[in-house]
Amino acid sequence: MDSLTPVAIALGSNVGNRATHLEWAVSRLRDLVFPTGGLLVSSTIETAPEDARSNPPQGDFLNAAVAGHTAMPPRALLEQLLALEAERGRVRVKPGEPRTLDLDLILYGASVIDEPELVVPHPRFRTRTFVLQPLAEIVPGWIDPGSGETISELLRKLTAEPPG
Repeated sequence: MDSLTPVAIALGSNVGNRATHLEWAVSRLRDLVFPTGGLLVSSTIETAPEDARSNPPQGDFLNAAVAGHTAMPPRALLEQLLALEAERGRVRVKPGEPRTLDLDLILYGASVIDEPELVVPHPRFRTRTFVLQPLAEIVPGWIDPGSGETISELLRKLTAEPPG
């Protein structure tokens, strides 16, 4: 059997039955990406779109995260995530548009990957509470290979009150 790599994936939806989209994604990820079991699933949180001035206007997101171990190499995992989004009706026309399902590969073990269409750790996850909060719930001690900090440390820094 191939070696297993710890992986974290962020989930989001702001079109249609958001909870059903996320439940479906968790089920499919459990079957296709993490068949060895042990999948950790966060609770969901509701958040406003990152850009409140988005055009077209869009509804709030439900966000969650999953973490587990997979034998899939990173490129194959990304392709699987994109296929699951498409299967759930996501069409990619322009960045930031409403979506039935968004699956982002956040961490792939201690790997730092910078290839066309595959950047891991996810380039913006350190600045997104809607990613860090669910991850901190399920894998607070995982290390971000880019910063060397744990998920809980990243969340604490992001949500800390500025001095004053």
